[in-house]
Amino acid sequence: MQYLFRSVCVLLLVIFFLFLYVVCSSKEVTNSIGMEMRLISKGKFMMGSPEDEEKRYHDETLHQVEITKPFYIGVYEVKRGEWKAIMGTTPWSDHDSFVSEDYPVSFVSWEDAQEFRRRLSEKEGKTYRLPTEAEWEYACRAGSTTAYCYGDDASDLDEYAWYEENARNSSLGYFYEVGHKQPNKWGLYDMHGNVGEQCQDWYDGDYEAADVVDPIGPPTGDKFVTRGGDWFSDAKYSRSAARRSYEVGAFAGHNIGFRVVCEAE
Repeated sequence: MQYLFRSVCVLLLVIFFLFLYVVCSSKEVTNSIGMEMRLISKGKFMMGSPEDEEKRYHDETLHQVEITKPFYIGVYEVKRGEWKAIMGTTPWSDHDSFVSEDYPVSFVSWEDAQEFRRRLSEKEGKTYRLPTEAEWEYACRAGSTTAYCYGDDASDLDEYAWYEENARNSSLGYFYEVGHKQPNKWGLYDMHGNVGEQCQDWYDGDYEAADVVDPIGPPTGDKFVTRGGDWFSDAKYSRSAARRSYEVGAFAGHNIGFRVVCEAE
């Protein structure tokens, strides 16, 4: 009987630790407001674009970056329903009549996004923030070295993004609900197009001066960075390396939203 009791105890301990392993190593988690987050492993990648990439800009200097800490990133851009759950406001209601809570949040400033992530962190008891530029591009590329997460041909962008060609010039002429296009290889949707995604960094036009390990951008500035292009713009702005900058305090428009990162424990 004593042997049986010990065996049962050992078995229960094994099951418990297996459960902890599965939970702690989960590639995807969902928080209390239904926000799905994907675990991104640490690693190295080439940030920026090669000089022969079509339609590249001068501020995309190619350089190696190392991400030394894994992190969780939103599978989708922050949705209107998630914004309402945390902020209790609808800043888009004076500008459009779309009622679906699965549209990406819009008409929110960089300061608004910072307040959202602060309140979300407080609610969840975890550190949420905007992704750094390096984290964003690393997640967008999903191991690719091409202009887009899937390759170099802009004519194939229709499968992965809402952009000028299939959104602005369509009958709707607007962005779309998240998750309707193909995800990248790491299971992230709308990294290209739909709404531009605000990053944590202050804009730095000189990549060559940036750190190559966990870069966080300059300590101060007056412009923030958006990545991924948007529904209103040409395909070139949706490239993985494409960068756009906006002055802090500028009008929060219909083509800019954001995605959040949760720091992995």
